[in-house]
Amino acid sequence: MSTDQATTTATTAARTPEEVRAWLTERVAYFLDVTPQDIASDVLLVEIGLDSVYALTLCGDVEERFGIVVEATLAWDHPTVDALTAHIHAQIAGPR
Repeated sequence: MSTDQATTTATTAARTPEEVRAWLTERVAYFLDVTPQDIASDVLLVEIGLDSVYALTLCGDVEERFGIVVEATLAWDHPTVDALTAHIHAQIAGPR
């Protein structure tokens, strides 16, 4: 698979906000060693224990999964799963 194909596959892997939210919830739950059901999408990530190391790791995971470039401050600029979902979905959906 070429780099272009891999990027296209990663970008199209999650097209809906619900798919983005589910993926983010699973990643955050993994980092915090809890179940996805334990992650409330409207609670500040820092309040549920996401530290700067995991926040930076999440940035790399987002870039790899969705084929977009994000700032290292992504989790602080969009501090809940809901806010991250909206931002990431807007990025992968592109201009309308």
